[in-house]
Amino acid sequence: MKTTQKKTGFTIVEMLMALVILAMLMTAVAVAFDASVTNFQVNEGISKTMNTARAALLRITTELRTAQGVAVIGTGGDPDNSQCSLIASDGRNITYRYSADEKILYLDDNTSGNSYALCRNVNSVTFNRALVPASSPAAVRNVRILLSVEDDLGKVNQTLAAAAVVRRNLN
Repeated sequence: MKTTQKKTGFTIVEMLMALVILAMLMTAVAVAFDASVTNFQVNEGISKTMNTARAALLRITTELRTAQGVAVIGTGGDPDNSQCSLIASDGRNITYRYSADEKILYLDDNTSGNSYALCRNVNSVTFNRALVPASSPAAVRNVRILLSVEDDLGKVNQTLAAAAVVRRNLN
């Protein structure tokens, strides 16, 4: 009499099918991981840029609020709305200047001759001045600032706005 033995194990076809399914799952995990890393890098870049822009706006508005005087547009070396000159509370003559070629917002200390880069990746900066209505000569009452920045990759653009009232000109 013959005895039949039951063979246990996987056939080569079953093994290949299992490898194909495993490869498809690993590919899906790799794609999801890559998308997550890319998203993190984009968010980190815009976060750093936005924090730098907010710090620059805070510095500008603080200087404007306590300024002894702000140059009216078209005078004092301020030919347009892309820069703003003022006499700071400590007597320094400073200018916030935007360079479109370099995409950088600068702080120029006209008293010492030094220049500092406040914010990089800047698309545009606008300083809109409002004058004191009955003042002669004209005095700046407040300045509205629009600052448009982009991330390092140039994919995400954000615009920040701030306003500062020049306290010395409120009388």
